[in-house]
Amino acid sequence: MNASGQQGFGYRAKRTFTRLIVFTLILGLGGLVVFLLSQLNARTFTLALVDGQLVVMKGRNAPAGSVPYRPGDPRLADAYAPIPVEGQDVTSLALRSFTERDELDRALFPLLENLARPRIASDEPAKVDQGLYFLRRAEKLSGITEEQRLTLQKLMTDVAYYQARQKLEDARRLVSDALTQLKMAAESQSRHARSANQMLSVVTPPARELEEALRRAVHTLSGPQGTPEQAAPETPIPAPAPTPTAPPQAPAQAAPDAGGAP
Repeated sequence: MNASGQQGFGYRAKRTFTRLIVFTLILGLGGLVVFLLSQLNARTFTLALVDGQLVVMKGRNAPAGSVPYRPGDPRLADAYAPIPVEGQDVTSLALRSFTERDELDRALFPLLENLARPRIASDEPAKVDQGLYFLRRAEKLSGITEEQRLTLQKLMTDVAYYQARQKLEDARRLVSDALTQLKMAAESQSRHARSANQMLSVVTPPARELEEALRRAVHTLSGPQGTPEQAAPETPIPAPAPTPTAPPQAPAQAAPDAGGAP
């Protein structure tokens, strides 16, 4: 009886221990699965349409859930800021998920390109500025393909003319402002009045010529009237009339002596 009781107790203890080990293994495997799912979700990017903007979302460090992606690097924060949709069809983007940031970059590039392209083709400076903003955001996407880089380079080349034109206009304004300030200083009673007068006497003629050249480049040569086909023909300047030459005078004859010939 004693032996059978001991055998029964040993059997029950063994069975309980086995169940405990199995339960511990199951619990450990479940925790491992949760950990792996959390790691995978934390590396996953998605796109959500919120108030007319496409927002980049990044998974939480949990099996599910996501929050707006806000990287600590300001350069990346600008690249992945919400993108205004403005009528673009982003349904396919909103249904996708990306396990790598490079995949996200390659997916975002066409949207930024479509937003930039019609703007940089505009003649309105405000729209060109907006297009340039989207191109600069696309430049910060490090994971785009080589083909996308070539497309971006071509678009930046197309907008280089506008950038140069804007810089010329800025230079003209700076020259004009500098001359105005020098004139104010020269007409004042300050200790710099003499130096300002000397500077004005030296720089005013070439500065005025430069200002006029910049104004002509920005406001005349860059417009349709500045093209060779549409430019008005210049009026030829007539050659100056030849100055009439006075006929040579005959040599004066010697006057006869007052006393006459002998």
